[in-house]
Amino acid sequence: MRPMVREGMAAAVGLAWGVTVGSGFLALLSVLDVVPRLVQLTRFKGGLLAYQWALIAGAFISTLSEIFPMPMSLSRWMAAAWGLFAGVFVGMVAGALTEVLNVLPILARRLRLEPVLPLLVSAMVIGKMMGCLVNFLFPELSP
Repeated sequence: MRPMVREGMAAAVGLAWGVTVGSGFLALLSVLDVVPRLVQLTRFKGGLLAYQWALIAGAFISTLSEIFPMPMSLSRWMAAAWGLFAGVFVGMVAGALTEVLNVLPILARRLRLEPVLPLLVSAMVIGKMMGCLVNFLFPELSP
């Protein structure tokens, strides 16, 4: 295969994966209602746009840091701040996921999906399991 074709195919696959992951991330945030919930909890009504732009900037900067890795030497204070923000993010996602567990049955009832709810949950579990299996069996595919 010619190098130009191989590089083009790699770029197309990478773009498709990026769009897939980005769409999934946005769908997760939409289902979890993260930004409006943050505005409600912080009582910072004028901050909806600020939260949205912070989310976009964070996703963009983390994407750039994956594409163009840069070695950084952080002071202890900067590393502590970085760890604090990462912990807040993980905690918020974990809290939002616990709310999804309560939302899923309600959403299924409203969309009249109760008969297929076990099938949907099984599909999510199998998808997660297959992703972990592929990651374990083919580590060279992992970033």
